[in-house]
Amino acid sequence: MIKPIRSGIIVLCMLCQAFCFRAAAQSTEAAQWIVPSTSKDEPNSWLAYRKVVSLSEKPTQTITKIAADSKYWLWINEKLVVFEGGLKRGPDPDNTYYDEINLAPYLLKGKNTIAVLVWYFGKEGFSHKSSGKAGLYIESQAPSLNSNKTWKTEQLKAYQTAAAPVPNYRLPESSILYDASKELGNWQGREFNDTSMQPARELGTYGTSPWNKLVKRPIPLFKDFGLKNYTKAPKMPFVSKGDTIVCNLPYNAQITPYFKIEGAAGQKITMYTDNYLLFLGGEVNLRAEYITKDGIQEYESLGWINGHKAYYVIPKGVKVTALKYRETGYDTEFSGSFTSSSAFLNKLWHKAQRTLYLNMRDSYMDCPERERAQWTADAVNESGQAFYALSKSSTAMSRKWLHELVAWQKKDSSLFSPSPAGNWDKELPDQSMASVGYYGLWNYYLHSGDKQTLKDVYDAAKRYVAAWKLNEKGTIIFRPGGWTWGDWGDNRDMLLLYNLWYYMGLKGMQLTADELGKSTDAEYYRQLMQRFKTSFNAQFWNGNSYRDPDYKGKTDDRTQALAVLADVADAEKYPAILKIFQTEEHASPYMEKYVFEAMFAMGYEKEALARHEKRFTPMVMNSKFTTLFEVWNIDSNGVGGGTINHAWSGGGLTILSQYLSGVSPITPGYKQFSVKPQPGDVSSFKTLVPSVAGDIKVSWNNQVASATLEVTVPKGTEAMATMPKGSYDHILLNSKKVWSKQDNGKPQMFRLTAGSWTLKGIKISNY
Repeated sequence: MIKPIRSGIIVLCMLCQAFCFRAAAQSTEAAQWIVPSTSKDEPNSWLAYRKVVSLSEKPTQTITKIAADSKYWLWINEKLVVFEGGLKRGPDPDNTYYDEINLAPYLLKGKNTIAVLVWYFGKEGFSHKSSGKAGLYIESQAPSLNSNKTWKTEQLKAYQTAAAPVPNYRLPESSILYDASKELGNWQGREFNDTSMQPARELGTYGTSPWNKLVKRPIPLFKDFGLKNYTKAPKMPFVSKGDTIVCNLPYNAQITPYFKIEGAAGQKITMYTDNYLLFLGGEVNLRAEYITKDGIQEYESLGWINGHKAYYVIPKGVKVTALKYRETGYDTEFSGSFTSSSAFLNKLWHKAQRTLYLNMRDSYMDCPERERAQWTADAVNESGQAFYALSKSSTAMSRKWLHELVAWQKKDSSLFSPSPAGNWDKELPDQSMASVGYYGLWNYYLHSGDKQTLKDVYDAAKRYVAAWKLNEKGTIIFRPGGWTWGDWGDNRDMLLLYNLWYYMGLKGMQLTADELGKSTDAEYYRQLMQRFKTSFNAQFWNGNSYRDPDYKGKTDDRTQALAVLADVADAEKYPAILKIFQTEEHASPYMEKYVFEAMFAMGYEKEALARHEKRFTPMVMNSKFTTLFEVWNIDSNGVGGGTINHAWSGGGLTILSQYLSGVSPITPGYKQFSVKPQPGDVSSFKTLVPSVAGDIKVSWNNQVASATLEVTVPKGTEAMATMPKGSYDHILLNSKKVWSKQDNGKPQMFRLTAGSWTLKGIKISNY
């Protein structure tokens, strides 16, 4: 009886804490949504909030909710506590995210100065649903910190909007112009005289429209790497000659540019990156401008931009004493790794890792400059990469993506992307089906073991799959959606692409239903899959390839790949499909991941590596860029409408870790995993997979007389490992003979418990 009593006490304490927290909001210092009295909810508004509070003692814990429309920066006692807080709206079409922070470490006994800067976007975008109203909401365990009319506020006149060219309609952010002659001064400072600031205007308590319900931020606060020197910049100090100053970054990064100068008032400084000037992806994106005041001054433009180079256009005669940048981004670590005897594969894996990280912030992104949009097919590929490339904190990003996808579901059951979005709601059926199916929801669960998200998403996914209708033969009636996409490029056999993504959806739903104990649903999906597979092969396999009889283009390599990965194509068809992969090259860098994977799945790893190297060499081995492109190569005009940093191109990272290195989960959350390397003609590799169960390490070294596979299995897990294909006389496991050719013609799987293991194959010709 002891455990139930303790459990009850814990629950009671939690309820009391929740009640006390809400009770604070109902006191005379109740938390309100607030704005400056002069706020007009104009796009690109910057709002200052300030309050001085006195505490009788230094608190040990001060849990505080902060919600802002749209972004905020927080100072306590002149220390920058949060650099760009808040998330773009929203968790669904109606509600708003909030951050939860313990402010106690920054608060002092006695006088404390709290200052908040809010950036109100004020316009729609492909990554943000505008509420139409600026606001700040703070609700704290220390009631004196709550936002209400006791705060001093002001709309900052120094922040303005830069003139044309304006950012394209996909971006909710504006290009910022800062006029230093109109600044308020050091309003964040402890000694600032705030008598000129006005009391805040209260807009309503928790739940007030248009922000409605507040949903806790599901991902970490952004990581602030601090101000840094550029890797290459002019020697300082110097006096500008009026030229454009170019500074190199160590890699393509999300940055806010900074300078310190001395000069006369009224001169304009412009800041942008090479992704604004040269590699803009076909659309205008973001830059920053600054109008000088007299004397020494410093400034950091808080709207992040990205690129490999930062450009400062500084008027003649201005003395420059410092040029720096601040990198910020998703709070995760580059925990995964891969190196091998192939310089190409090493470069591919590491560029994919860098590109992935660059395309994570509020959500997964297709690109960090043109759109910043969570196209859900991009997120499928990015989520798959994150499990192999980044630390466990990245799992929260994939969880957020899946919850947002279904939370934005329409009444007719259709799903659309990007979401969140304010000015786009078109369904791309193939992308949506990929997301709720095998490579989306199920792959997330397999790697994370997060059963709650599986439960959360299942009903919406089930409704979406049911919205696809079948013909009398058991294959789909084509569903065009709002955008019949399929992939970039030509020679898309669209009916087959959509049919196969539908089957992948069924496959994922059947596995999910089984896992959740929904046996009736699981059996229904199994029967649909069986009928579909028979019908699909009868209708579309012509003896040489899968092909819609009404399709007139060249044979689509994408459809062959999906047929293999869906298990629709049996092994007898593999030789014919291999010939297609060796002659037809129509897949974009996004879909090439599935071709690469299909060739490994068929057992043609050497051929897979040859094709991938042929197709990706121009972008992977391009020494000017640290990230992968949206399209196959760049030209004199940039990338022909694409960007130079598109994470959908990094699918090879997943394949190198999952297939070439052979590491993949067997049971959800890696409680049991396989190590089945397919190195092909790669003579050696080392890989680390930062699984949710612990770091998995695998290395391979193929020599003349023997081949060695080393595996480190995390505590609490087990591996099922096998040697790669080879002519072995016998195999040793930690120096003990465990298999010989005379015993069995094919090396077996070995069950490895936690610890370090060495499998060594002694080759026949050297025995």
